[in-house]
Amino acid sequence: MSQVFLTESAAQEVKRLLAENQLAADTALRVSVVGGGCSGFEYRLDFETNPDAANDVICESHGVKVVVDKKSLQFLAGTTIDYQNGILQRGFVFHNPLAVRTCGCGTSFSIS
Repeated sequence: MSQVFLTESAAQEVKRLLAENQLAADTALRVSVVGGGCSGFEYRLDFETNPDAANDVICESHGVKVVVDKKSLQFLAGTTIDYQNGILQRGFVFHNPLAVRTCGCGTSFSIS
C-alpha cells in the first residue's frame, strides 16, 4: 500500500511545531481527507498520540511518524507534503498524484 511522504523541509517544520507545542517527539502527524472545500475534498493535518493500528497506516518520513486512516489513504496514496517558507507562499503544500483539480487555496482538491 502506498504511503504519504514528507519532504525534509516539511519534516523539519513538523518537528518545530511539536517542540513549540511541547508535544512528545513520538507524536505523529495525522494526514486526512474530509469532504468540502471548493473542489470537493480538503486536506487536514493534526497531531496524533494514539494511532489505531487496525484503521490507520503508519509510516515514517525524515524522522516524523505519519498516520493516515485507510479511508483517506485511497485519496492520498503517493502524496508528498512539502513546506514552503517564501515571500508569496508559506505553509504546507500537497503534491497529490491522484488530484485532477486543485483550488487556489492549496487545501482543496478533486479526483476523477
